Amino acid sequence: QVHLVESGGGLVQAGGSLRLSCAASGISNINLMSWFRQAPGKQRELVASISSGGRTNYADSVKGRFIISRDGAKNTVYLQMNSLKPEDTAVYYCMVLNLLTYWGQGTQVTVSS
Repeated sequence: QVHLVESGGGLVQAGGSLRLSCAASGISNINLMSWFRQAPGKQRELVASISSGGRTNYADSVKGRFIISRDGAKNTVYLQMNSLKPEDTAVYYCMVLNLLTYWGQGTQVTVSS
């Protein structure tokens, strides 16, 4: 059974930093690991993704502020979030893909102004 365990969310002031982690178990040969977010009243959106080969992709709104990375040996993906803004406030979800797509339970990130 596949489990994704996210951690690292919380409350931070604007301009601050947070680091999210997502550890995947019960799964191998992960092709893609991603972070999505969903703010109240809005659709879930892609924040960043990283392929098994290390290719990264970012939403325009976070380019230059967020960094996605992965540890293949640990099946873990990270999201370093710097220069946080109130508009980054959302529930952040980890997603991993091999043949199927799996989602984490989400972790709340709140940025106060």
